[in-house]
Amino acid sequence: MHRNMDLYKYLITKAEKLTDDWYKSIDQSTAVGVYASKDAKDINRLKSQNYSFHEHLIQVFLEDEHEFFKAFEVWLNEIVTDTGHQSTPTHIILQEFLNVQRQYLSMIESFERENEGTYTKEQIYSWNHIILKAFSRVMTRFVEVHDQLSLRRLKSQQELINDLSAPVIKLHQDVGLLPVVGEIDTQRAKYLLENTLMECTKKCITHLYVDLSGVNVIDTMVAMQIFQLIDALKIVGVKTTLSGVRPEIALTAVHLGLNFKDIHIAGNLSQALQMK
Repeated sequence: MHRNMDLYKYLITKAEKLTDDWYKSIDQSTAVGVYASKDAKDINRLKSQNYSFHEHLIQVFLEDEHEFFKAFEVWLNEIVTDTGHQSTPTHIILQEFLNVQRQYLSMIESFERENEGTYTKEQIYSWNHIILKAFSRVMTRFVEVHDQLSLRRLKSQQELINDLSAPVIKLHQDVGLLPVVGEIDTQRAKYLLENTLMECTKKCITHLYVDLSGVNVIDTMVAMQIFQLIDALKIVGVKTTLSGVRPEIALTAVHLGLNFKDIHIAGNLSQALQMK
C-alpha cells in the first residue's frame, strides 16, 4: 500500500534540496567528526553520500521491502568503512539519521497538502509508517555493521599488541630473549605461553632468556602460568634462564610452592647473559 510512483517522483526531484537543506542545518559551532570538516573535498563527499542515501531510500516507494533493504547494504557498507564516519561518534551519526527522517516526514506532509483530497488517510499513514520502519532498520543495521567492524579492528589491534608485548628476539644462533614488559593478566599470560613455544620452535632456539624486570605486579594465576611456560619450554628442549624477578614475584612463587629447582636464575639481564 505504501508504493506510489507520484510520491517517488516528488521526492526524487527534492533529493538535491534535501541534501542542501540538511547540510545547512548542521551547526558548525558544535559539529564533530566528519560533519565538522572545512575541507571542500570532505564536504562534497559528505553531500554525495547524503544524496546517495536519498536515491536509495526513495526506492522504498517503488520496490519490495526485501529487495529495498538488500540494496541498502551497499550504501551502509560504504558509510561504515568511510574514514570520516569512523572518526565520528556513533550517537552523532544516528542523530543525523533522525534529522533526515524528520525531513522525510515533513516532505510527505508537503506532498499531502499539494495533493489534498487525492489520497486517503490510510495511504498517508502507510507512507509515514514505511519511512519510520526504513529508518529504524537502516539505523539498527548501521550500528550492527559498525560494531562488527570495530570488533574486527579491535581484535587486530589486540593481536598486534600481543605480538609486540611478547616478542621472542633471536640474539645469535640458537639463543633467544623474551623481555616481558607491563601488566600481565591471565589472557596475556596464556598468549605468552602459546606464542613463546611457537616462536622458539620456529626460530630453532634452544636457550631462552626470560626477563621479568619490566613486570611490576603479578598475581597467583599468572605466576603459575609463567612457571608452566618454563616447564613447557623444558619439554620441547629449550633451556631457560630467568632474570629480573622482583621480590614480590619471588614471594608469590614461594607461597605457591613453585619449584625453582633446575631453573637458572640471575638478578638482572646483564648477569643472565654472562652466565654460561
